[in-house]
Amino acid sequence: MEMISQNKSFDGWHKQYRHRSEVLNCEMRFAIYLPPQAVQGQDVPVLYWLSGLTCSDENFMQKAGAQRVAADLGIAIVAADTSPRGDGVANADQYDLGQGAGFYVNATQQPWSKHYRMYDYIVSELPALIEATFPVTSKRAISGHSMGGHGALTIALKNPAMFSSVSAFSPISNPVNCPWGQQAFTAYLGKDRELWKQHDASELMKSAEVRIPALVDQGEADNFLVEQLKPEALQAAAEASDYPLRLRLHAGYDHSYYFIASFIEEHLRFHAEYLGA
Repeated sequence: MEMISQNKSFDGWHKQYRHRSEVLNCEMRFAIYLPPQAVQGQDVPVLYWLSGLTCSDENFMQKAGAQRVAADLGIAIVAADTSPRGDGVANADQYDLGQGAGFYVNATQQPWSKHYRMYDYIVSELPALIEATFPVTSKRAISGHSMGGHGALTIALKNPAMFSSVSAFSPISNPVNCPWGQQAFTAYLGKDRELWKQHDASELMKSAEVRIPALVDQGEADNFLVEQLKPEALQAAAEASDYPLRLRLHAGYDHSYYFIASFIEEHLRFHAEYLGA
């Protein structure tokens, strides 16, 4: 593992690393914010952040303004990349498929299956690397935005013993019924819609037997709200299964990081309650 950069922030450190991923069969990059408690030798819990289409580890770390609160609470933040990358990695000539658009699933279809195993990377390889390398505990939470909100919700719903809590901003809540999800799932998973449902937060929440606290924020001025995000499907699933979901709608807010920065402190404090931070 190679450190690319480091920047001191609120008496902690933001660091960027490059490493070889055996799961994805390529070089990958991630960022970690280590709060001052970790710098002083204390093991701290971790919030994993999954970003949206076209993003990398840099968007959240540079735009969300999360470090101040993370330093106060004693929480490390790990920001993963959104897909495998590199010259030998399959790509598409569009922003919502291929590199930058991994959708946090394990692809089964060619040419994607050689590298696009983001589900295994987030669930297994990256946490194992983080916990073996940095002063962190095995207490984890997960959050994300848009495509990353889809990833955070589905991964938490499929692995409830792994995370103490989950949250999302503007998640793709019902991908089997929206253009982004239908395109990505057809490419990565094939045409079997039953397989798609295994990576759809609304479908998973309907039948969830183990429940962890969930918080979702959605801007009402989001230009993707009606066609792509469909939070009403997630709300209906939570009501049907009595899932502990708090879904909040915010007038005037859009899909941007201005929205995330406005409410990230509330999300971090929400997770801190369950992480014991």
